[in-house]
Amino acid sequence: MIVTSQIGGQPGAPDPDEVLSVRLRDLALVDLDALCVGLDGERGAQMAAAYADDVADALREARTRIAALRQQLGGPDPLNVLDLQARQRASDTAHAGAVRTREKLGGQAEAARALARLADLAAGLVPKLFEADRRRTQT
Repeated sequence: MIVTSQIGGQPGAPDPDEVLSVRLRDLALVDLDALCVGLDGERGAQMAAAYADDVADALREARTRIAALRQQLGGPDPLNVLDLQARQRASDTAHAGAVRTREKLGGQAEAARALARLADLAAGLVPKLFEADRRRTQT
């Protein structure tokens, strides 16, 4: 298990997106020219096709995770508490509402950071997918 610490998160809490993030980063590091160097047309196309399939699979996984993170960002606005009267927010029973609001905002912030990280990593891979597909079809 990979353990990371996150700003604003639990120190030492595992990052559920770390494996996917590493996979996306690793695929982005692949130099398609170097991968296919010295291979004839058919073998080069096969290598490019294998890489394109791996990239497409990783991007599908990222798309699924990004969609799940977007759902966490949805729902009612936690800052709707601003629409309450001051006396309602000051009541003894309002403490639980303050805790829920803080937790909801914190969860949204964490989901937004994860979404941004995965979207950024995916954005770097899309041109590589197009290039690998171009090479796949050049035989």
